[in-house]
Amino acid sequence: MALPKIDLPIYELELPSNGKKVKYVPFTVKEEKILLTAQEGKNPAQIINSVKQIVNNCILNCSLDELAVFDLEFLLVNIRSKSIDDVIKFKITDPDTEKEVELELNLSDVKVEKDPNHTNKIKINDTYTLFLKYPNIDDFFEILTSEKPNSEKNFDIMMSCMLQLVSEDEVYNFKDFTQEEIDNFVESLHHDTIKKIKQFFDSIPKTRHEINYKNSNGEDKTFVIQGTQTFFI
Repeated sequence: MALPKIDLPIYELELPSNGKKVKYVPFTVKEEKILLTAQEGKNPAQIINSVKQIVNNCILNCSLDELAVFDLEFLLVNIRSKSIDDVIKFKITDPDTEKEVELELNLSDVKVEKDPNHTNKIKINDTYTLFLKYPNIDDFFEILTSEKPNSEKNFDIMMSCMLQLVSEDEVYNFKDFTQEEIDNFVESLHHDTIKKIKQFFDSIPKTRHEINYKNSNGEDKTFVIQGTQTFFI
């Protein structure tokens, strides 16, 4: 007789990027082993691969490529909260005193911070508006593992996030064009448009939380936790 399969509770989360409701289950011993291996290795590429594997195993009604990076980060926080515990106790080294400080993080306090002026609509001129999409984990993984200079990496991720060019009469989907055609289009853009695109990336929502503490000198300090760091402390 085979051992029974244990049913896991199903939870629901609203994605910060678009409000879509995603169903997920807590991770099991299998995913916890993946997490521990990534924590011990501390290799950025390995951590990203582990994140992809864990989330892919836990989400039920969407795929990884649908998730903006900050959606994925927020999902990670909630998956860990439901899988282990809401409260994480950990130690940091205070940069001024170089002494260890014990901190406590309640995962339910971690939110996605949004800039009220952030927009994915870039007005090029009176005729055309450029729509950008949020980078997903594969976009960042490709940039992270690339051996290109940082300026070229930034250019690549900018191009990978161009979604549509829209006028009153026409819609151009960038996925329908060759890389050479996209390169030529980008090279024709005015500096002001590039500046607006850069502002889009600079103001992308972030999974972020601040913890206030006092160091051994009695000084008020702040420790900032951001992104996947909340999952791997």
